[in-house]
Order: sequence, then C-alpha cells, then structure tokens
Amino acid sequence: RDWGYAKDYIEGMWAALQHSTPGDYVFATGLQYSVRNFVEEAFGLCGYDIKWRGSGTNEVGFDKNSGQVLIEIDPLYYRPAEVDTLVGNFDKAKSQLNWQPKTSFRELVYLMVESDLKANNLDPKKYLKSI
Repeated sequence: RDWGYAKDYIEGMWAALQHSTPGDYVFATGLQYSVRNFVEEAFGLCGYDIKWRGSGTNEVGFDKNSGQVLIEIDPLYYRPAEVDTLVGNFDKAKSQLNWQPKTSFRELVYLMVESDLKANNLDPKKYLKSI
C-alpha cells in the first residue's frame, strides 16, 4: 500500500486547482508499506516489539517481551488474493505543481494512533513514544 496523509493530498489538490491548465494528477508517496508494516510501526510507537507466528487467518502478532497476543486476524477482513503492489507515481504533480508529500509513514502512523487514543479518551503522552 501507498500510505499517505490526507492533508498532503488536499494541498496537492489545491495546487492543481490553482494551476493555469487543468490536468490529471496522482497524489501519492511513491513508497510501499504493508498492513503488517503499519501494525508493527503503530505498536512500536507504543513500546511493543511485535513478532508473528502462524499463517493466514491463524496468524497472530504477539509482544516479543511479554508473549501476549495483541493482534489476531479477522477472517472477515482477510484477503488471501491481495494485490502485492499498490504504489503511486507523483512525478507529474511534482514537476508541474511543485508538489510532493511532506508527511513520512512514521509520522502518519503516529498521527493515526494519537487520534485513536484521543477518541478513546486516553492520553497520547502516556502511551506514545516521541518521534
């Protein structure tokens, strides 16, 4: 997956609207991260070192230090025939609009975890490591 921050993409759309000539643009990061990468980063920001065992819907992610299972695969959302590569090319947006993504993958994950903690009335300062 090409994970990107909506705010960056909205800035790209704004730049496209300001351009003298209409055009089709791809707003993306050009980088690929799996859902597994996302999960490992999210838990890592909270101080967990995720390891995996099993496969398919029987795969679990557990904390290396405690052995506690923290992640289980929901069969409803499991995609055995997942597309391996989904990465956008933003070269045209960069050359014509001087646009490029500003938010790193790590920053994006941090913002998303921070938002979820706040939505659950939890203090992000208590759970999240600084980036």
